[in-house]
Amino acid sequence: MIAVGCSGWSYDDWVGRFYPMELAKKKGDWFAYYARYFRTVEINSTFYRPPNEFMVRSWITKSKDLKGFEYSVKMPQLVTHESLVKGEVQKACEQAASFERICIQPLAEAGRLGCVLLQLSPYFKNEGDSLSNLVRVLDALKPAEHDYAVEWRHRSWLDEGGREVNAAALEALKERNVANVLIDGPGFPITQVETADHAYVRFHGRNYDIWYRDEPEDDHRLNRYDYLYSDEQLGKWQPRIKEAEKNVDRVRVYFNNHASGKSAKNAFRMMDLLGIEHKEKEIRLQEQHKLGGF
Repeated sequence: MIAVGCSGWSYDDWVGRFYPMELAKKKGDWFAYYARYFRTVEINSTFYRPPNEFMVRSWITKSKDLKGFEYSVKMPQLVTHESLVKGEVQKACEQAASFERICIQPLAEAGRLGCVLLQLSPYFKNEGDSLSNLVRVLDALKPAEHDYAVEWRHRSWLDEGGREVNAAALEALKERNVANVLIDGPGFPITQVETADHAYVRFHGRNYDIWYRDEPEDDHRLNRYDYLYSDEQLGKWQPRIKEAEKNVDRVRVYFNNHASGKSAKNAFRMMDLLGIEHKEKEIRLQEQHKLGGF
């Protein structure tokens, strides 16, 4: 099974591109419209603020009539970008377990949970007790019951060749059936090793020049995620994703290049390349004349 979706659906700059103009002031209708075209979404808001029980119930209610729809959710930054970075491992374990209890478990019980993403901080380096601390957090969770995935963000987690995550880290994931996230984006190579019975792929765009600094004032790009993949670039991923499908039970693919609806446009094209049937949708990108370099 391969599911393709976007990282989020609530973007104002999608109006007139993905969302019809008549929905401009009807944000409450955006999810239902998104779900006409995609059967999965990656929720980013959980990273910035852990949801309360009311919010989780609202997601379940929104999707109650959507057969097979899944939410993948990001572990809060309190865990990955604060407690783990500071070495406060017991605190990280408690925060992670709380998130699992309040958000992950209800979604799973409702049949709406996709995968849980631990996007590690770029300041979480492979040094000292870092790996053992991460393992303690994973062991405070239930990866035997729910799908979990780890996205490495600092190059110290790579092996000596600099092209793959190091063996010890990969083995820690394998032992717990946690997926090694396959990333397309600046700053990290496209790693190849799968470590679980499910796979997780994220497309961040390729704005290498502005990824680690502020966007210039005179830059037409909205932000670091303002990038449209070409057919050639997506086409090179098609055999890799099909290969993963042979090796695992579930492959989830999310496009995070959300600016101006580009993630939705690329997600549709990826489904075409993978032979996944979907409802057709034209996305008008007014800035396309500026993309001649791709």
